[in-house]
Amino acid sequence: VQLQASGGGLVQAGGSLRLSCAASGRSFSRSAMAWFRRAPGKEREFVAAVSASGGSQVYADSVKGRFTISRDNVKIFLQMTNLKPEDTAVYYCAARDFPNTGNYEGAYGDWGQGTLVTVSS
Repeated sequence: VQLQASGGGLVQAGGSLRLSCAASGRSFSRSAMAWFRRAPGKEREFVAAVSASGGSQVYADSVKGRFTISRDNVKIFLQMTNLKPEDTAVYYCAARDFPNTGNYEGAYGDWGQGTLVTVSS
């Protein structure tokens, strides 16, 4: 699966942003998808994942209740609300060759290039 993330930008604390990830490849419909992020000076961490069917979602505790992951036939989305300065990071979309979700980097084999989200206080 080939992935292209977009939608990042600068937003004030408390604001909202929607990330998109365009996917191509025959296996997209059978792939669980996820968002990860890497904050400055930190390791990449799991944010959210959605199953191949779209019926199951999992979230990191730090974003639960604020972020929503979804998908359609060709894209996945991350709706981010009530953003905080600690959400500042490069956000990456990822795909895995299984229909069920995973919450660690090694579960995903295909990665997009990342999109920068900056939240000002």
